[in-house]
Amino acid sequence: MEKTVVELFAGVGGFRCGLNHVELKNNKVIENGNWKFVWANQWEPATKTQEAFECYTKRFGDKDASNVDIFKVNKKDIPNHTLLVGGFPCQDYSVAKTLSSSKGIEGKKGVLWWAIADVLKAKKPPFVLLENVDRLLLSPAKQRGRDFGIILRSFLDNGYAVQWRIINAGEYGLPQKRRRVYIFAYHKSTNYFKNLEKINMKDIIFEKGIFSKEFSIKDIELEYNMANISKSTYKDLVDISDNFKTQFYNSGVMCNGKIYTVKVESDCNEIYPLKKIREHAKVDEKYFLTDEKIKKFEYLKGNKRIPRVKPNGEEYFYTEGSMPFPDNLESPARTMLTSESGISRTTHVIEDKQTKKLRLLTPKECERINQFPDNWTNTGMTDKKRYFMMGNALVVGVISKIDVELENIIEKED
Repeated sequence: MEKTVVELFAGVGGFRCGLNHVELKNNKVIENGNWKFVWANQWEPATKTQEAFECYTKRFGDKDASNVDIFKVNKKDIPNHTLLVGGFPCQDYSVAKTLSSSKGIEGKKGVLWWAIADVLKAKKPPFVLLENVDRLLLSPAKQRGRDFGIILRSFLDNGYAVQWRIINAGEYGLPQKRRRVYIFAYHKSTNYFKNLEKINMKDIIFEKGIFSKEFSIKDIELEYNMANISKSTYKDLVDISDNFKTQFYNSGVMCNGKIYTVKVESDCNEIYPLKKIREHAKVDEKYFLTDEKIKKFEYLKGNKRIPRVKPNGEEYFYTEGSMPFPDNLESPARTMLTSESGISRTTHVIEDKQTKKLRLLTPKECERINQFPDNWTNTGMTDKKRYFMMGNALVVGVISKIDVELENIIEKED
């Protein structure tokens, strides 16, 4: 089977860097993997500037790259591909019947999941690998599990089975404690589907599934749940949207509408300390903290118990626990946010290797935390934008680990 990829919501190319084990030498991109990316789409609707797309095309070229709203793309015009990848936002996925029921079902306007669903319907790629924030499994608060149930049913309606796992990259020897859910779907036409359809779903989680080998877990069900989203239980997506709720845990399988989900625990003891990503060369003075900024960070990261008043006049205390200040260099980095480098509680502050003074992370160090090549985003955008891009990105090493088993799966398709 040909190893071709379409990348949606491509950002600065995290999936491609991971699957093809990309290096940047003398500002030249070297792709060491076996995947051919035949089309990519990146569009940021909230801004006139398109820095992420410009970075992507600066590194990979613009021949097969699209910078238009994905909803305006005719999905049938997207090239055929073996693997569809993308990291899509977590939003409200509720659905309803259109005014004329003959027009079918509509998802909430602007929710990017429906663009993925449209590609599944039009192109039926054999395999799909997606990334999202871990709260996707719990949303919305008033109907736990509904949104992920809608996604699973969408896959089912298009002929797919699904495996998922919440992976904290920092628990598997990678540089950042970043928790994300990775969703792997495979079409019923594949050998992989036909083989796993015969296997007990618990064995898929603990032994046979795509995540089980590279992301080892302890052989114990901490908690588990079973559910069903097939047509025999829920008529359609509207029925799911209105009535489905269940407890999803951090790992699971859906096949033929049956769901098995289980809480699992990492069985990896490898630590990637923050000190390994520090720049050894002299760092620009602009990244160092003044005494005034140090005092602000000490307050923001310190223990707090602040009296406040609710709108109804009731008094209460707002509390926050303390955080390490500066950050612990013997542990992986904390989750990096788009606000990195601002004066906030979540911003990393480290001790400089040469001067021992406190400073912010440099953009290059942020790239290292996500395992991009050094200076990957140094394509003309500002430092602030470079931090923003890394706050939005995935940990490339997670995708590289998944690729090890993914390539085995593809080879067995032949």
